Amino acid sequence: MGQKLVTSLLWQLGGSEESKADFPIPVPPPPSASQALRSLADTDTLPAPDRLSELLALPPCSPEVQSQHGWNAQDSSPCMTVCGSPLTFKRRPTAQTTDSIRGRMGYMSGLHVWEISWPPSQRGTHAVVGVSTTQAPLQAEGYQALLGSDPHSWGLDLGKGVLYHRGQARRYPTGFWAEEITLSGFPECILVVLDLQCGTLGYALEDGRYLGVAFQGLRGAAFHPAVSAVWGQCEVTIRYRNGLKPQPLSLQQLCRQSVREALGPSRLAGVWSLPLPSAVQSSLLLQH
Repeated sequence: MGQKLVTSLLWQLGGSEESKADFPIPVPPPPSASQALRSLADTDTLPAPDRLSELLALPPCSPEVQSQHGWNAQDSSPCMTVCGSPLTFKRRPTAQTTDSIRGRMGYMSGLHVWEISWPPSQRGTHAVVGVSTTQAPLQAEGYQALLGSDPHSWGLDLGKGVLYHRGQARRYPTGFWAEEITLSGFPECILVVLDLQCGTLGYALEDGRYLGVAFQGLRGAAFHPAVSAVWGQCEVTIRYRNGLKPQPLSLQQLCRQSVREALGPSRLAGVWSLPLPSAVQSSLLLQH
């Protein structure tokens, strides 16, 4: 029945002749042992977290919740100053040091997304965004990618488009997004996507377009939002978008996900024109 529904929707939204005739609902195969052990170089080909679109469609968090997930002035380099609001810090000009700061909240389960706003003109040679545990260092001599230099931190250098963990580097993103990011650079606002149900860290553009999984194997610790910076007077703002507790997808969520994937982004806007109950239309468009 579900396949007939998808085929019917595609027909009415102007799908291809092939999709009108027979459009199977995509069902991902279970991962093999080799897939589970794939190298880090292949992680950004993995799909976005199952519930990411659902999370991004939630109403914004209250100012009180935002503050709870802001920067932690007590868990930072001495060169970092948290401004009047815990959402923004400023790095004091200090020669030949790299400085880091962590967020107040450490996450051990669920799906979490936060937004980092960092003006490109204030990034300097090393502007790294990611997560760390409380074991990661908060200051180092010289200018370097401090976040990602040890086993307890993971980061993306926004200026270079390079991922760091244990001091090892690799390009990000690759594949579909590589050319666009290479030409335009990372925008001022970037989303950090931490999925602790799958143990992955990834990044997305402000509108939710997922750039790929950056790291795997994040488990067994509390992971804090973190950045490391070298530019004097840079101001970096964090805004917690939302979080979802770990739970398996319901049948309704699985059906909605299959229909949305089959329709594709270009045809979702036409859902309102379909002869469907308004509740179904709202559900397909994640308007709860």
